[in-house]
Parts: sequence; structure tokens; C-alpha cells
Amino acid sequence: MALPFFYIETFDATQQLITLNEETSKHVVQVLRMQVGEQLNLTDGKGSMLTAAISDAHKKHCVVQVKAVSYQPQAARKITIAVSLVKNASRFEWFLEKATEIGVTEIIPLLCERTERQHFRYDRMKGIVVSAMLQSQQRWLSLLHEPMKFENALRLTPSSDGILKLIAHCEETERNSLNKILSEAEGSNCIILIGPEGDFTNEEINLAIAAEFKPVMLGETRLRTETAGVVAAALLCIA
Repeated sequence: MALPFFYIETFDATQQLITLNEETSKHVVQVLRMQVGEQLNLTDGKGSMLTAAISDAHKKHCVVQVKAVSYQPQAARKITIAVSLVKNASRFEWFLEKATEIGVTEIIPLLCERTERQHFRYDRMKGIVVSAMLQSQQRWLSLLHEPMKFENALRLTPSSDGILKLIAHCEETERNSLNKILSEAEGSNCIILIGPEGDFTNEEINLAIAAEFKPVMLGETRLRTETAGVVAAALLCIA
């Protein structure tokens, strides 16, 4: 039976004792009813996996003793999804969960011309990303950015970096299928832009193309923003 798996914000390799935060302590002691001596796994979301045993089963500040540590390097290929926020926050949360489970490296919430603004609760959104990482038994936490203006996202990746830069849109202009582009650029780091409901404006598309983003289509059907984000994540991560 797999050991329970939890997240810690930081880990120093010299640490022998770790005090879990109140939320994790409560889950370990009150929900799982774990006792002194029982073991669990911890990750810092940066590749480390710790096996630890409970030494003080306190419901607010449970203390564990580190028994073993291993490290898993991050995947060589970096996948970044920059996707517009949507009016319905629960749909964006669904995207965050699925993209994290798939293994996306970075997620950038975009603020586009047609984005319907919403209050972005970063702590809640990061909590969803953490939960998805743990559920999918990963050691690397997807990096979630604060919401970013479209123009600023274009400047994240200078041409000299050799990153495959893509923009998915629905305009009836020249576009290649994402699968075709990926077959020609196997193994490349990649960033893809996904627009809001109503799509990117023509000005935004032209700005992206001027910044050397290649226009792509994700299929023959018109997808919701969050669905397009998940489809792109799946295609990029398995390419």
C-alpha cells in the first residue's frame, strides 16, 4: 500500500526533523489518524521525495523525522501554457487541475483584450495545483504565475532562446495543425498561447506573429478556452 503523500514548501537536505503546517498536520493526525512511528512521503515540488516517520503526532504541528531522501531531475522538455482567464472560475480551476496532472511545467493566466476579468485568488489556485501534483504522484510542482497581460507574455521568450512559440486561434487565416508543428520540432521547449472566449483580437494575433509565434489549430472543432488548454497540454506533453 502506498504511503500518504504530502507537500512541503521548502526542504533543506540537512534537516532531520520537519514540522508540518497546520493544515497537513490536521489531515495526518485527525483525518488519517496516523500515530507516532507511522511513515509518510513528502515532496517539496522541486524534485525531492522524503520518506519520514511521525515523531510527534500533534494535530496542529505534527513533527516527522526524515528517514530517506531521493531526487528526481525535472523533465528535460519545458512546456508552458499561457491561457486566458475565463468568467467562470470553476472552469479555470478545472484546467489547472488537469494541466498539472498531465505534467505542464508552467501555467500563465493571461489577461487579453477580450478576457472577462475576475478576481484571481492565487492561494486557492496554487492549492489546486498542489493537490493535482500530489494526486498524480509527481515530484515537480507546475509553476503557476500571477495573471499577466498578453503583451508581457510575448516578451517572456526572446527569439534567441530557441523555444517553439505557438498561438492557437480560430481565425480563418493560415494555420498549421499543432500535431504537424510538433512532428517537425520534436523535443523542443514550447510555449503556447490560448485565448479567451471570443478568441484573440486580430491585433493580438498580429503582435504574436511579429514576436515569432506560429499560428496553430488544435483540431476541427471550436473548443472552450479551458478545453483548448487541456488539449494543448496533452498534445505537447506526449509529443
